[in-house]
Amino acid sequence: MAAIEGTHALGPDAGRLLVKTGRTGLGSKAGHDLTIEVTGWQGTATVDTADPANSSVSVDVEIDSFEVREGTGGIKPLTDADRDEIKKTLREKILQADRYPTITFRSTKVEGSGESFVIEGDLTIVGTARPVTVQGSLSEGRVRGEATITQSRWGIKPYSAFLGALRLRDEVEVVFDLSLGR
Repeated sequence: MAAIEGTHALGPDAGRLLVKTGRTGLGSKAGHDLTIEVTGWQGTATVDTADPANSSVSVDVEIDSFEVREGTGGIKPLTDADRDEIKKTLREKILQADRYPTITFRSTKVEGSGESFVIEGDLTIVGTARPVTVQGSLSEGRVRGEATITQSRWGIKPYSAFLGALRLRDEVEVVFDLSLGR
């Protein structure tokens, strides 16, 4: 694990940061489960495997960099026009990018072993900070993990259509897969 010790720059060059959504409601068959890639993000990770309490993570995400990569399910395939409309809705209505252009995460506590970790921290979305827990693992210089984000905790009303018959689930998954051993 010595290759991952120290401070590392994070961003798209180090790996992928994805947001995965699901759908619910009577009309859920009409919608899509989305995989959204964040293409504009940066941060730092300081790793001390001997004393994880000395480790820290800081990440800034540009809302304008969300790109819809995949839409599974639905009555018909996701089109480019659908992708554009989803991005516009995310930017303007859900995340209010003109007012809050950045989502931030700052760790407050790191625990773990050489193979797995738990990071607690503050996630700020639409100007509101709330605690979140990230679960992850380390293997061969790669760091993988995820956190479940419940939108309503940040005052975000999940997207809905067809008079609420089709709704985005309140919980979304944030998933990352990074290489730190560079």
